Amino acid sequence: MKGVLYIVSTPIGNLEDITLRALRILKEVDVIAAEDTRHSSKLLNHYGISKPLISYWKEKEKVRSEEIIKRLQSGQSVALISDAGTPGISDPGEVIIKRAIEEGFDVIPVPGPSALIAALSVSGLPLREFTFTGFLPSKKAQRRKMLEELGMEKRTIVFYEAPHRVIETLEEMYHILGNRRVALFKEITKIHEEVFRGLLENVISEVKKTTIAGEFVIVVEGKGIEKIPVEDALKEVKALIKKGKGRKEAVRMVSEYYGLSKKELYDRSLLR
Repeated sequence: MKGVLYIVSTPIGNLEDITLRALRILKEVDVIAAEDTRHSSKLLNHYGISKPLISYWKEKEKVRSEEIIKRLQSGQSVALISDAGTPGISDPGEVIIKRAIEEGFDVIPVPGPSALIAALSVSGLPLREFTFTGFLPSKKAQRRKMLEELGMEKRTIVFYEAPHRVIETLEEMYHILGNRRVALFKEITKIHEEVFRGLLENVISEVKKTTIAGEFVIVVEGKGIEKIPVEDALKEVKALIKKGKGRKEAVRMVSEYYGLSKKELYDRSLLR
């Protein structure tokens, strides 16, 4: 009999958020692979679940993925869980999932809590379309570069951020993206859950007055479509070219965003 790998979502804070199906799967599998066994033991003990545990945190993920594959090959069923949320989504798990698929095993999702979706649902910002970037790079130069690349993104943007960088990241967003509307979630679904909504400059001011702790979810509105003169559009083309974009690519991005004639914008950009 072939083993099965279950990708089980676990609570992002409140232990009551786990699904009935997730509890059943965790009780039925032969082994549970956890990002951090010490952390996951709190959840498992709370629900009286006692199963063999395998740790697969960052440094061990590649090695432990092979151990999990061997267990699957022997016919065992394995539940993969992270510390919170869904394995592989800004969490370890991608390596194991990829290996199991390559080996032809059934990989079955057991969906549940998501900080991304929870924050979006009550952000008050447009929900029809959004883009998720996860954690921004820890290095300042790389972080600024990514924010600059997202500067013309029209969809709502969702980020995760660590407490020691959240103020710096918000301030960089303000300087690079402008004073946009934002919803900032602190300790979402936990006892000290708190949300800050408003313009970036106001949210930054409010957050500085609070205790910075736990991980944050930042939901930022996309760049609004504005009717601008061609001369201003040409300035944006020039700015993109300075950042390394080719002329055709820069013209395409600006013309599509503002609904301008690509040919006219390209021809006029040659004259500048």
